[in-house]
Amino acid sequence: MLIIYIVSATVLVSLISFVGIVAVYRNAVFKDGMLKKLISLAAGALLAVTFLDLLPEAVEGVEDARAVFMMALVSFLLFFILEKYLHWHHCRCIDHDPEDPNAKQHLVLTNLIGDGVHNIVDGFLIATAFMLDMRIGVITTLAVIVHEIPQEISDFGILLYAGMSKARALFFNFLFALTAVLGGIVFYFFGQHFSHLIPFMAAFAAGNFIYLSASDLIPELDDEKNAHNVIMHTGWLLLGVAVIYAVSIITPHV
Repeated sequence: MLIIYIVSATVLVSLISFVGIVAVYRNAVFKDGMLKKLISLAAGALLAVTFLDLLPEAVEGVEDARAVFMMALVSFLLFFILEKYLHWHHCRCIDHDPEDPNAKQHLVLTNLIGDGVHNIVDGFLIATAFMLDMRIGVITTLAVIVHEIPQEISDFGILLYAGMSKARALFFNFLFALTAVLGGIVFYFFGQHFSHLIPFMAAFAAGNFIYLSASDLIPELDDEKNAHNVIMHTGWLLLGVAVIYAVSIITPHV
């Protein structure tokens, strides 16, 4: 019976994220320059999730905090190397045609890998909570849902920015959201053997989010010359931080 609760909760998390993306998709908010604003929102949200959620949770779960930050650093460097390889392999024309869609293909892989790891960790956390107590499991599921809605919408925007069609971005974002189900099932059956690795998986996701925000998304906003747009992008970035911060304050620490 417990596995049914865990699977149901993780499927619900994935479906809620899917519904949030569909709402944005159907309202066509990515027209008329909205995409740049969403990239700003995504950058702020990813940084806030990293420093207000992932890293604090990871540090609490280990005795040696340096090991957590080392894993985040390793993740950052790993994605740096991966991105440089993908640039070399796919983007030979980036210096000649910055508008070529291949120039941003590396964002697809780095974002989906980081999102997948993050969702697997969410599945682990939900399974752990239900194995502790049913009430804690429900509260944890609600907290994850509230966190994931703005996060998944931002991920959807990143995939669009990287050149995916709306349909493909919707499919892949939902597909990787389902990794939370995988995480919940795996932890239920094998969690006692590797529960000590959860903080390091969270740190790995944090390193990816830092790299994606600081190295790929924020620099894309530097070329803006219009003062109004600069202020607007800054506001959206701060809004991304504020949304995640508000959620971290409102939802219980689980």
